[in-house]
Amino acid sequence: MNGLHAEISLHRGEFALDAAIDVQPGEVLAVLGPNGAGKSTLLGALAGDLRPQRGAVRLDGTDWLDVERGVELVTHRRRVGLLAQRALLFPHLSVLDNVAFGPRAAGVRKASARTTARRWLSEVEAAELADRRPGALSGGQAQRVALARALAAEPRLLLLDEPLAALDVDAAPAVRGLLHRVLREQATPTVLVTHDVLDAVVLADRLVVLQGGRIVEQGPTRQVLSRPQDPFTARIAGLNLVTGTATPDGVRSGDVLVTGREAEPVGERERAAAVFAPSAVAVHPEPPRGSPRNAIPVRLTGLEPRGDVVRVRGAAGEAALAADVTPGAVADLGFGPGDRVWFVIKATEVAIHPVSGGSSGA
Repeated sequence: MNGLHAEISLHRGEFALDAAIDVQPGEVLAVLGPNGAGKSTLLGALAGDLRPQRGAVRLDGTDWLDVERGVELVTHRRRVGLLAQRALLFPHLSVLDNVAFGPRAAGVRKASARTTARRWLSEVEAAELADRRPGALSGGQAQRVALARALAAEPRLLLLDEPLAALDVDAAPAVRGLLHRVLREQATPTVLVTHDVLDAVVLADRLVVLQGGRIVEQGPTRQVLSRPQDPFTARIAGLNLVTGTATPDGVRSGDVLVTGREAEPVGERERAAAVFAPSAVAVHPEPPRGSPRNAIPVRLTGLEPRGDVVRVRGAAGEAALAADVTPGAVADLGFGPGDRVWFVIKATEVAIHPVSGGSSGA
């Protein structure tokens, strides 16, 4: 079987991880969950840093681990590429030699390793940083270099451990866009651990949600986030998400068109997502006057209290949408489940991002 197959049963004190995942070549699997859910434990077992009590890890038909048969491939022979929160570059080496480190460790001659390093620095748009030391880099620059270093070693498996968590609000979107482009060009199975639902929306083909060491939800990213079945998943999916085809006017999904600002470049006819918060949605009982850019007819499916607001849920075609309004507004409008209303969203409140999977073909 090509790709990654892992069945992990690992106990550490009172905590137990029991999970099975499959990642196809070129696929990105995002793993989400609250603190203590087992995300880091799963990555440690895949990398070979932690040894499960039971289970197996197999990549492209090669056994990395099979506890019952006594098979265990040591960490440095697994050829795992890791991109973590911190770049962890060698401070005494130049950027070029940091990226060349992996090929050099694999026995590649220095000149050839440096050629490979320059190619990958160019791929991550960091060629001009080659002669700098890590101490002279910004956080975003360091993560670009760390990504180049991970890929230059030609890993058989790529692990991304909260790679954007330590970046500021200006650097994170740029590195996220870079990851989206580079990962789509790779045939390497990738496992992404993140707390940010936007990372999963932009980067991941499929999603796994861990809770207490067990998988409580999994499936295509859009499916899991648009129809959460677990309370944690519902919390992390606290955004409205409309996925469809990018058009010159926005994102089209069936009869629904959502306009907004491009948070990251997306080509026409590519798969794209329009993301906006429920707090950005105004609810109207009639079609609003004028021509607001985003006025979506919605059939209400439920209302629920959420602190000092009411979460109003509705369906627009295949999209499940939500709006947060005051209890007074609900009383004034007098609507309830089954009613038809209009959700109105300012285009400036909508972020449009590319979605893994390439052209929609629509």
